[in-house]
This record gives sequence, structure tokens and C-alpha cells, in this order.
Amino acid sequence: MAEFPSVSPEAFFEGFKTYHEATWPMVIIIYLIGVAVVILAIKKTSYSDKTISGMLAFLWLWAGIVFFIIFFSPIFPLYSLFGALFILQGLIFLVFGIYKPSLSFKIEGNKYSLVGTIFIIYALVIYPLIGYFTGHSYPSGPIFGAPCPICIFTFGLLLGTNKRISLFVLVIPLIWSLTGIYAVTTFHVWADIGEVVVGVAGTLMILYRNRTER
Repeated sequence: MAEFPSVSPEAFFEGFKTYHEATWPMVIIIYLIGVAVVILAIKKTSYSDKTISGMLAFLWLWAGIVFFIIFFSPIFPLYSLFGALFILQGLIFLVFGIYKPSLSFKIEGNKYSLVGTIFIIYALVIYPLIGYFTGHSYPSGPIFGAPCPICIFTFGLLLGTNKRISLFVLVIPLIWSLTGIYAVTTFHVWADIGEVVVGVAGTLMILYRNRTER
């Protein structure tokens, strides 16, 4: 961790440009996945839960393998560790959402879904807009498909569930959300202030719901 400051802002944002240009048009596909997930959570069907879990797993695995390990670990080796965390979270969604399904997604009219919807809109729309207006626009800045918006999006969906959520599902998203503090203070990615708020508030709300709902 002591070497973390060796990642310069120039190298950091150049990494986004390289990643986005090399993986085009994947950004469009990822946005379509995000929209599909929201639709499936609103108009719940018999296959919604497993499909949403599979799509969330894909987003976390993509960020772990492609974003971190392939494109960002050459910038700084510690990003490989971050990649491993995202891969692990992707596998967690496969286990808890498909192999031993316990996740049930349903965006309704309650306070949890309302807050979750705000988080989802933040991840898909507001996050990239903040980047645009603060000088970190696409392709040289993070948008949905990058790790931080994926984390925010995930919390939004988890607040739109209607069953208790295992703590195993929450740990890595919470840990990653707190790294937004570093992105804000070092790289001035101001949208990540929202990620920190989402991670803390989302976790507390989910834990409270787990405790109070039977």
C-alpha cells in the first residue's frame, strides 16, 4: 500500500482511455445489460432472479478480469489484487444467485427500492455526468462499466431485493465503496464521493432490513 501514490493521475486516466478504446463497443453492451437488469427487477418473472444474478456476476467478473487485470495491472501491480476481489464477488453472485439461489430482486414502492432506484440512476446517469463536468469525461474517465459505478449499481439492486441478504454478498462491495475516498483525494474523481455514501448508507439500510424483516 505504501507505493500506491506512485500511480500518477495522468497514468490513471490514460488507463481509462486505453481500456475504453480497446474494448469498444463493450461500453454499449454493458449499458444495455444495466438497463435489462433494471427492467427484470421491475417486471419480475420466473427467471428474473437468476438472470439478474448472472448479469451482476458478469459485470463484476468483467471489471475484475478485463478492467483490472488486463488493462490496469500494467499501470500498477496492486490492481491485480483489486481484480481478484472483483472476480471473487462475481463468483459470490453466481453461488448465491444461481447455484444456491437466495437473492430475490423486486423493485417496488417501498423506501428501500426508492433509495435503490436513486443509486441506480446515479450509477448509470449522474456518475458519468459528474465526470463530464469535472474534466474526466469518456473515454478518459470512468463511466458505467468501471468498477465504482458497478459497485454503486449493485447496492441499488440489493436494496431492491425482497429477501434477507447474506453478509457474504455485502462485504466486498462495502470494502470497494470505501476506496472511493482515495479516488476523490488523489485523482479528484468527485463522483466517487457518492460511491462512499452509497456503500455506507446502502450497507446500513440492508443490515437494518435484514434485522427487522421476518
